[in-house]
Amino acid sequence: MIRSFLIIQIVLLASHCFPTVAPSAEQLEYKTLENVPYRGEIAESSYASERCQLDIYYPATAKQFPTVVWFHGGGLKNGNRYIPAGLKNKRLAIVAVGYRLSPRVKVAAILDDAAAAVAWTFNNIDKYGGTRKLIFISGHSAGGYITSMLGLNEKLLKTHNIDANSIAGLIPYSGHAITHFTARAEQGIGDKQPTIDEFAPLFHVKKDCPPMLLVTGDRDLELLGRYEENAYFWRMMKVAGNTTTTLQEIKGHNHGQMVMPAHPFLIEFIERRVIEIQTAVK
Repeated sequence: MIRSFLIIQIVLLASHCFPTVAPSAEQLEYKTLENVPYRGEIAESSYASERCQLDIYYPATAKQFPTVVWFHGGGLKNGNRYIPAGLKNKRLAIVAVGYRLSPRVKVAAILDDAAAAVAWTFNNIDKYGGTRKLIFISGHSAGGYITSMLGLNEKLLKTHNIDANSIAGLIPYSGHAITHFTARAEQGIGDKQPTIDEFAPLFHVKKDCPPMLLVTGDRDLELLGRYEENAYFWRMMKVAGNTTTTLQEIKGHNHGQMVMPAHPFLIEFIERRVIEIQTAVK
C-alpha cells in the first residue's frame, strides 16, 4: 500500500511540473509553424536555404511539454521532413528537420546540419512553451542513424555549444549501427561490406550517454543485417557499462512497416523519462 501511494505521488508530481505525453482530458490547441530556417550562417547557399529548414508542431495551450526532434529517412540521399501522424495529439511538440543530402554534400555535412537543428531546438523551444530539459531525438532509418550519432558522438553537438548528455533520450528507429552505407560509398566501399569507423554509432559506444531505446523491425523481415547491427550495438553498450540502452524488435513488420507500431514504444519511453527526470530534480 505504501509503495503504491509513493508511485501515485511521483506520477502526480511529474504531471504537474512536466506534463506527460498521454492524451489529456482537456482539449489542447495544436499549432504548426513551417519553413523555419535553422542555419543562418550558411544561408548564402540556395541549396542550404532550401533544405535547412524545420517545421514545429506543438501544443500551444500547454507548457513544459516534451519535444521530439524528428529526422526523416531516405538513406541520407532522399526524403523530406514531415510530422509523423502517429505522434500528433499526444501532448508532444515535434520538430521535423530537413537537411542537405548526398551526393550534393558529404555525410559529415549532413550530420552537422542535424546537430545545428538540435541546437536550434535547445535554444528556441522555450519560446513555444516547451523546455530544454525534455528534448528527445528520434527518426527512422537514416533518421535513426542520425539520432544515434548525435547522442553518442559528443563532438557533433559540441560544435554548436550543446552538451549531448543534456538530451533527455534517444529513440532511433531501424538505424544503421555500423558505418552508414552512404558514408561507405564516399570511401569507395560497397553497401554489403560492413565497416566501423567514426561514421558508425558502434564506434562511439560508451558508458555514459542519454538513455536510448533501439527499435527495429522483425529480424527476418528487416533490411539486411539491420536487427543484428542493433542487437550488437545494444550488447556492446552493455559491455561498456551502459545500463540505460534497451532494444525493441517489432515482430511481423519490415523496415518500412515498423514505424507506426514503434510510436507507442516511443511515447512510453518518453513518459517514463519524464518521471525519472522530475524525480531526479527533487
